[in-house]
Amino acid sequence: MAGVIDIAAAVRAGRITAVDATRASLDRIRVHDSSINAFTAVVADRALAAAARVDDLVQSGRDPGPLAGVSFAVKNLFDIEGITTIAGSRIDAALPPAARDATLVARLESAGAVLVGALNMDEYAFGFSTQNSHYGPTRNPHDVSRIAGGSSGGSAAAVAADLVPMSLGSDTNGSIRVPAALCGVFGLKPTYGRLSRAGTRLFASSFDHVGPFARSVGDIAAVYDALQGPDPTDPVCAGRPVEPVASVLHQGMDGLRVALAAGYFTNAGHPEVFAAAEKAASALGVVRHVNLPEPALARAAAMIITASEGGELHLADLKAQAASFDPMTRPLFLSGTVVPAVWYVRAQRFRRWYCRELEALFRDVDVILAPATPYPAFPIGQRMMEVDGRQLPAAGHLGVFTQPLSFAGLPVLAAPIAGAGPLPLGLQIIAAPWREDLALRVAAAGEAAGVLAPPPVKF
Repeated sequence: MAGVIDIAAAVRAGRITAVDATRASLDRIRVHDSSINAFTAVVADRALAAAARVDDLVQSGRDPGPLAGVSFAVKNLFDIEGITTIAGSRIDAALPPAARDATLVARLESAGAVLVGALNMDEYAFGFSTQNSHYGPTRNPHDVSRIAGGSSGGSAAAVAADLVPMSLGSDTNGSIRVPAALCGVFGLKPTYGRLSRAGTRLFASSFDHVGPFARSVGDIAAVYDALQGPDPTDPVCAGRPVEPVASVLHQGMDGLRVALAAGYFTNAGHPEVFAAAEKAASALGVVRHVNLPEPALARAAAMIITASEGGELHLADLKAQAASFDPMTRPLFLSGTVVPAVWYVRAQRFRRWYCRELEALFRDVDVILAPATPYPAFPIGQRMMEVDGRQLPAAGHLGVFTQPLSFAGLPVLAAPIAGAGPLPLGLQIIAAPWREDLALRVAAAGEAAGVLAPPPVKF
């Protein structure tokens, strides 16, 4: 299947129809998703009707939108009109269907894209592996015995398996970046408040981000541009003007001060991860190293805040029907309900200090590179992972390098490192708040140099 930009260009020029492009995606889902388990719902009738409307616009000479005929799917915490928003849970499956689409779903369709379905995830987005006990694990397209990452595992796997050229996920502590890295695709966590979360099931409101997945930098930039814009129905979606990024990708790294994260980001992982990050940074011409301020404390504080906010959000259901929660997430939410208030207050106070320190750091550098995960995808069902001679929770430790960055709401692009090994590994490209353009410029330069690229599709 072609990418976002190529499909849209072909549909707009009349070389292919949106209906044919949509049928191709639906056919791939029908044939291959039984091996991946990325989808929890497919909306074929809706998709084909939307594609026909795009074709009508093309045939009548009207503008079908910049993403004309491009299929997409969304993590099942995004509202889809007529479909119950399950958020990976059994509890929410009893709720009525959504009355309207989430804001970002509506924006993509307004741009001509075609929604084909909803995607698997960790229950209520609390996890890093998408080993969902209710709907089954999503499998990594590069080795179906292994995890896809999470909590947006279905979103990453669907793009990696080329079932759709783009998808949407959410990121609280790494839930876009971890599966993007493990599945070998690009995943963008924008600045906190940049994209609307209206019509999505939240996990921890002060951390939750939403963003796109795609297989190239140009594709992810095109999708991101279509998603931008303030939304009065989301109180944290900042009223900033739309700042397109697709037009600046060609500028490369000229004039940018790019550094590689040192210290904390060179420990608590497998050697091949750090070697791949160093090799990618060296190929990009990066020689400077920097230390982030107290990243270990930032991770600990992030855990306190997200567990507290998630536990409070689900407290009523935890009291009434705790047995209905996924066994992998239930203890995490329960622990959040008993976090002392003083811990939460201190964590938020530390958060303010940490953001100020990062603001000072970004006066000296424009972009920072760091590994995305401490190891590649592990086998489904594996509970522990040996790291530096210690046994650590295999899934829980996956966020060691992503959580300190979520804590500050920074924009981060997870990019696949070319030739990293038999399984994909990812690089985090981190910029100052509201500077997604800089992260994408570095990624585009890395892509042009052959440093950053997804592995070949195996399906």
